Amino acid sequence: MPTCPVNCIHPAPGEPGFGTSEMLYIDPETCIECKACVTVCPVGAIHHEDDLTDASLPFLEIGTAFYREHPVDSFGAQPPEIRWPRALDGLRVAIVGSGPAGSYAAADLLRIAGVEVDVYERLLTPLGLVRYGVAPDHQDTKSVSQVFPYQTPHPRLRVHLGIEVGVHISHEELLQHHHAVIYAVGASSDRRLDIPGEDLAGSHSATDFIAWYNGHPDAAQLAFDLSSERAVVIGNGNVALDVARILTSDPEDLAISDIADHALAALRESRIREVVVVGRRGPAQAAYSLPELLDLTSRPDLNVLALEDEVGQLDPESSGEVSAFEEIKLRRVREIVHNASAPDARRITLRYYHSPVELTGTDRVTAVRLRRNELAADTSVIRPTGDETVLETGLVLRAVGYRGKAIPSLPFDDSTGTVPNEGGRVTGLSDDARGVYVTGWIKRGPKGVIGTNKYCAAETVSNLVDDFAAGRLPAPSRSSAELDELLNSRNPKRLGLEAWLRIDAMEKETGRQAGRTRVKFTDPATMLAFTGAAVTHAQSQADR
Repeated sequence: MPTCPVNCIHPAPGEPGFGTSEMLYIDPETCIECKACVTVCPVGAIHHEDDLTDASLPFLEIGTAFYREHPVDSFGAQPPEIRWPRALDGLRVAIVGSGPAGSYAAADLLRIAGVEVDVYERLLTPLGLVRYGVAPDHQDTKSVSQVFPYQTPHPRLRVHLGIEVGVHISHEELLQHHHAVIYAVGASSDRRLDIPGEDLAGSHSATDFIAWYNGHPDAAQLAFDLSSERAVVIGNGNVALDVARILTSDPEDLAISDIADHALAALRESRIREVVVVGRRGPAQAAYSLPELLDLTSRPDLNVLALEDEVGQLDPESSGEVSAFEEIKLRRVREIVHNASAPDARRITLRYYHSPVELTGTDRVTAVRLRRNELAADTSVIRPTGDETVLETGLVLRAVGYRGKAIPSLPFDDSTGTVPNEGGRVTGLSDDARGVYVTGWIKRGPKGVIGTNKYCAAETVSNLVDDFAAGRLPAPSRSSAELDELLNSRNPKRLGLEAWLRIDAMEKETGRQAGRTRVKFTDPATMLAFTGAAVTHAQSQADR
């Protein structure tokens, strides 16, 4: 059943804008204050207007602006809910990737009696983006993991940690052991700037920096030089604001979170006093969401500034051509021009209408050369001007977007970085390769928030279920026992769900003793030693 009994939350799944909306909006005229949504919200994001703090009061204006531009009656009748069959005996599904998209898909499948799910994850820990992508000072967002099926053992769920598809098991072998395979591998690479000097020391992707401070095993050995007084972030989406905020936060405030120990130690020694966030368009067109901007500009211990000549004002004659949200963004940025609410604090400077043209330096980055832009009337075309600015810096982080990688044996659209599909069904395959699906960013591109993956996964699972019920999926030719033998031979040190639950409990207990959310394991060898190297999947099954 839908959560809201009166359909007052928009855009709902199936409604225009659902996949791209920054947030969901409750219509105050329709809401009956039953609090059903409050009860089920996994991140505690819903509050009564009487409970809003000064920092969150602007959300009243945001909600009003949304329904001013999207009247409730424009959404029409509530979209039909996806109805799951009660049982599908014998259906076996492989899910590649344990981040939000794969986890939502697994949860949906496990609601159906008789369905068996195998989740494959190359790392020794599940949760993907929730564990390694969400900023450590956004613990409420991380709590969404409580709705994923990794909290307790499940008789029809098997989690294969330390198994990389394409290395330990092939796509063809997955199809031999399952009726269907769902790829939920995200968009793991980042876009480049393609400018001179980009590969100098001191120039990094924001993706690597985020992985480093979140304790991703692949990034634990990276090093970031924080000895200069200024860092520059290229891009002005939510990722750019995240890394700028972490660089300028008081390390002692971060110390209570699950930030990686090595990152916390480095940030305590950091000499960075200013982070400049560079966007190529104006503040009204900035890619960051309004909630992220409000969060950043409401922090009392941080100076967030903008330059007056880069902010400007909306032309009253163009007010009908810009959205209410763009107007709010612009007004919020104009409020911080010359801001000095905390004179001795670190600061973030938001720069607009600039593009990087070169990173300069001999052995490492010493400066960024920026070119001033102007926008065409429709704001979609950027025109370079002759004005240039040079910012001295020793650290440059590019945050200009994520991109999906091609999956062996599957078609790939290089222009979008996605696998071609219709409703999650992979297209362009031969008839004898049926049963292949995608969900998440590899399906729709790197857009939407974590919750967007819930509907995305539901659509994919619904089509998979329909295909199985109609007899369109070939039966697996190999058994689950044969699968265990295969995986044990390819990686005897793989872990199962029980091992992850022990790791999870130890991280939380160590964190509790230190007054922190958790203390993460970042070294795979330590994880294996802690779990007995362990407890292979076959052993854990025998222990049940």
